[in-house]
Amino acid sequence: MASPITQIKKKEWTAEEIRQQKLYELETLIAEQDQALNKLLAITGNLDDAGVLDAILAMVKAKEGIAEVVMGQATRVPVTNLINNMMGAAAALTAIDPASTKKLASSMVKGLNEAESQNHNGKKLGVFQMVRAFRDPDVNRAIKFGLNFLKGMGKGLDK
Repeated sequence: MASPITQIKKKEWTAEEIRQQKLYELETLIAEQDQALNKLLAITGNLDDAGVLDAILAMVKAKEGIAEVVMGQATRVPVTNLINNMMGAAAALTAIDPASTKKLASSMVKGLNEAESQNHNGKKLGVFQMVRAFRDPDVNRAIKFGLNFLKGMGKGLDK
């Protein structure tokens, strides 16, 4: 009968064995990914030929100076105004119902198409035609929408 195992010895890898194992894993990975590595080397070669890598290296070396210039430009009044306006516009857009925006946008497209098709017919617009246009339900609906929009905008400007 065999004697029971009372101790387990863990194999300690030497630095050379670990290095050899890592080299083998790297060798296997290179062999499996040879096409990708060739493409990557071709890309970096093209970037180097174009001088892009030199430019990136120079930017990395001058990172403090570049950061200073960027911060100086970003804190200028026109840039801060642009950022504030974009934030205000984003806040306004988030407050609008997307269905309303979609309906308004599609109506504008239809209106532009209609205007473009009728604009080149060569006919002049008379006063009586303008008065008759108010009876057209589509024109009346657009005028009513515009007037209501202006009324609401005026209420908003009052605050």
